[in-house]
Amino acid sequence: MTVVTRQGCHLCEVAEAEVERICGELAVPWETTDVDADPELRAEYGERVPVILIDGEEHGYWRVEEPRLRAALTR
Repeated sequence: MTVVTRQGCHLCEVAEAEVERICGELAVPWETTDVDADPELRAEYGERVPVILIDGEEHGYWRVEEPRLRAALTR
């Protein structure tokens, strides 16, 4: 699982904290990637961060929907 983020983004910080907690409880590895460090990601997501990717597919953006994320991670 990957959280696409941006430096200085408050929503990104909140999403990362929530993902860290949820993934910690479920023992699911996750990582972050900076949208501005990759031209393809920047073209794809632009200002629409944070974006949560599960297995490379977009799961959601801006806010973590905890029940939905937990369901996706436990399938």
